[in-house]
Amino acid sequence: MDTGLLILRLLAGLLIAGHGVQKISTRLGGHGLDGGTREFRADGFRGGALTALAAGGGQIGSGLLLAAGLLTPLAATGAIGVMTVALTVKWRNGLWVQNDGYEYPLVLIGTSAALAATGPGAWSLDRALGLTPYPLWWTALVLTAGVGSGLLTRLVLHRTTAA
Repeated sequence: MDTGLLILRLLAGLLIAGHGVQKISTRLGGHGLDGGTREFRADGFRGGALTALAAGGGQIGSGLLLAAGLLTPLAATGAIGVMTVALTVKWRNGLWVQNDGYEYPLVLIGTSAALAATGPGAWSLDRALGLTPYPLWWTALVLTAGVGSGLLTRLVLHRTTAA
């Protein structure tokens, strides 16, 4: 089980972090902060560069924490939050990714929730620091805070019409 959790944490965490790097730099095929800013504006968000920095930073931070298995409930909350925003952007396109749907953000939300529920496993910084096991009720808190923060972000930063 611990090997599976390690693989899951590394895969999901590093993909989330890499996605954040793309938002704010030209690394990993990104279009730099200007490109991230354009993407958010095209999706109808206020804030420009600040929005791109916050989203990219949130993805990098939560992704690296998930990959390391450090502060797993906080990491999962952050990942669920940013992926909830992405899900709301893609919602109108339906589920499947070939139609630019929300399939990928949904998988990352589910993976983050599963890691919050199971904990990061034996090969994690949480375990090395004696922070685990986390109580199962944390999962409900993580889901509520993650989805709630994502929906609140969408509500506060999204314009009614894209500019």
